[in-house]
Amino acid sequence: MANTFLFNHNGKQKNSLVDHHQPSWMKLFFIFLVLVLILSASARDALAFQIDIPLDQALVYSGGESTNLRDYDPATTYSSGDKLVFSGLVAFDPHLNLTPDIAETWDVSDDGTVYTFHLRANAKFHDNRPVTANDVVYSWERAISPQLASDTALTYLGDIVGVREMAAGQAEHISGLKVIDDLTLQVMIDAPKPYFLLKLTYPTAFVVDQTNVESGEEWVRTPNGTGPYRLSEWRSNEYKVYEANADFYLGAPSIPYVVVKLYAGDSLRLYETGDIDVAGVGLYSVDRMLDPEEPLHNQLVTGVNLCTGYVVFDTTQPPFDDVNVRKAFSMAFDRQRYIDVVLRGRALPAIGPFPPGLPGFNYQLKGLPYDPQQARELLKQSKYGGPEGLPPIVYTDGGIGSYVSSDVAAMAEMWEQNLGVTLTVENIEYNYYNEQIYSGNHGQIFGGGWCADYPDPENFADVLFHSGSNQNNSGYSNPVLDALLEQARIEQDVTKRIGMYQQAEQMIVDDAPVLFTTHSLSYELVQPYVKGYVFTPIAVPLERYLWIDGK
Repeated sequence: MANTFLFNHNGKQKNSLVDHHQPSWMKLFFIFLVLVLILSASARDALAFQIDIPLDQALVYSGGESTNLRDYDPATTYSSGDKLVFSGLVAFDPHLNLTPDIAETWDVSDDGTVYTFHLRANAKFHDNRPVTANDVVYSWERAISPQLASDTALTYLGDIVGVREMAAGQAEHISGLKVIDDLTLQVMIDAPKPYFLLKLTYPTAFVVDQTNVESGEEWVRTPNGTGPYRLSEWRSNEYKVYEANADFYLGAPSIPYVVVKLYAGDSLRLYETGDIDVAGVGLYSVDRMLDPEEPLHNQLVTGVNLCTGYVVFDTTQPPFDDVNVRKAFSMAFDRQRYIDVVLRGRALPAIGPFPPGLPGFNYQLKGLPYDPQQARELLKQSKYGGPEGLPPIVYTDGGIGSYVSSDVAAMAEMWEQNLGVTLTVENIEYNYYNEQIYSGNHGQIFGGGWCADYPDPENFADVLFHSGSNQNNSGYSNPVLDALLEQARIEQDVTKRIGMYQQAEQMIVDDAPVLFTTHSLSYELVQPYVKGYVFTPIAVPLERYLWIDGK
């Protein structure tokens, strides 16, 4: 850390800093370091004064923000949502156990299709108004309404009877929801599905306040949520401050404040100077942090994410309407070289949708191997007869201007060398990338990836590849696969169900609607005074489980 260059352990400044025998550039270097520290300390003091909270009682992160307000709405976000501010009927704890949240208990009918949720009597919005069953109904009907046009609502709420009719504009309400009384909600689903409760942990099912939502387009900047923290201040491009909800129904969090510094600089540098308490470690710094001799090594937390990276082939557009073309592009991709060069070896190769650690992960899965010769042969066997018969191909990526990211450049180079195919790359501004992809405004290839929302293979195989799924952005359709996935949805025998998903995974790999690339790894630095921190491959409201000791 920078301080170790400037001070002894007793806090006194080293005399060597003003040694006149040092070269002039060394003097300038040390003067620069001193100025950096002074400015950094001044910035911290200024921030503390500006937001008027004691930073020694705050958990501080760095981050960015989106210009697209739909990213902050639980019903329309494509991310894991703001689980500090909002909450739902159920949640995951840090060990991914499903736990009661706003719902204190629930009953399930003998046939597995009717859930009766009993809400907590002490559950309140941040303005102290009690949460009722009607608030849940309002939140879910708003999420599914055609007017809101959520790309995710059907995926997570679509098992409820009447949801699809309302989404299609054929009904004004969700018929499968019944309010018994203020604290009791009955939910009917279309078939017994073992994963139904897991889906309710996704932000789409979170509870929002109708008055707050209807207060104006920018309601998400002053949300009246139900979660463990309330958003007390948001200054764009500067910071966000969350204050502990003293009346949180599961108990007030131990850490009084959470601060997110927006666009404050490189996370690792901010961590080293003590400006933030948790930081992700980038690829170029991982080797350093993994070195046992590195002072920060013992503060490193690592884990395997439940994530799978892939590139989507639009199977409804030429040339990827031909399975041989899709297989050719997959087999012309050198996965290990890509990981070694682009990702500096810091990822696991993915040959199918299921990541390691997910129930159903199959070590015997037969992927499409790297085989340039076979890839060229498959391209010849396609209806396009080889590279000369292909139409112009556009790769759509999230980016700015004409910049081509290293991962796209690497893939394009492999396809050019191994198949003789040249691509055109187009960028879509990051904050609106997902909306454009879901709207169909993209080329024949585009970047993708999926991290588990809940630990079940249905969340990958069914959500991403069933022809009726909103998340199936490749337009891929296989009636045999659809039938198998529909059967797996209601299979109650765990072993049989896992076997069905493994069979489905092999079918997906063989049809190659996407090119599977990697399973990502996580590297985070956590200050020693942040207690209770554990790696979670699925986002949970971890902050409410943490405490600070000695900051």
